[in-house]
Amino acid sequence: MGKIIALANQKGGVGKTTTAINLAASLATLEKKVLLIDADPQANASSGLGVNVRKAERTIYECIIGSCEPAEAIVATPMEGLDIIPSHIDLVGAEIEMLTLDNREMAMKRVTTSLKESYDYILIDCSPSLGLITVNSLVAADSVIIPVQCEYFALEGISKLLNTIKLIKQKLNTALSIEGFLLTMYDSRLRLSNQVLDEVRRHFQDLVFETVIPRNVRLSESPSHGIPAILYDAESQGAKNYLRLAQEIILKN
Repeated sequence: MGKIIALANQKGGVGKTTTAINLAASLATLEKKVLLIDADPQANASSGLGVNVRKAERTIYECIIGSCEPAEAIVATPMEGLDIIPSHIDLVGAEIEMLTLDNREMAMKRVTTSLKESYDYILIDCSPSLGLITVNSLVAADSVIIPVQCEYFALEGISKLLNTIKLIKQKLNTALSIEGFLLTMYDSRLRLSNQVLDEVRRHFQDLVFETVIPRNVRLSESPSHGIPAILYDAESQGAKNYLRLAQEIILKN
């Protein structure tokens, strides 16, 4: 039975999609069967794994509104053991269409329930908002990874996200837990990076992953080639750190 992990932070530019792509690829490298669901209308996780989003006919949008079976939307990636359900800009409209649905917070859960048996891990890359699709993703998930960038406004908005998680836990998904806070875009030369790292560790303690993701050129370059960093440059610091994160998650579970 697979574990479903959502990656969420309503603040954009925190390395959420980079984490979704590279964590999924690292788990696949460690011989886990992985599905990445791109639940962000920008579809960056899809294009970052080589999917031509303009030509994708079946996406998470069709799955959510019920016009196709989830299994029909699965696309293989260049990485063995890693599949993806791509996204599309149409997903923006899905939130409006979902307003008329019964149990509208459960649409993503219906999608993932039928797939859970086939994968060790299902990762959901959420959009940078706390809209209905993100709420759906948190309702479907067993746990959530919160990427936090090592920059000045790092903790801004986290209390709002934690409040949303708490409400979902109370009302819609009592089993939801925090898998961990992941510090991203770390630069050891900057005093600010180290201050943020210390502050987040002091604040959230055991909930913070040991692994820290540094700023890394290869992590920035690999999506333009449609492959994860581990296929682009396995020796890069970014690829090694995501592999370490994957090992940490496997050991936890």
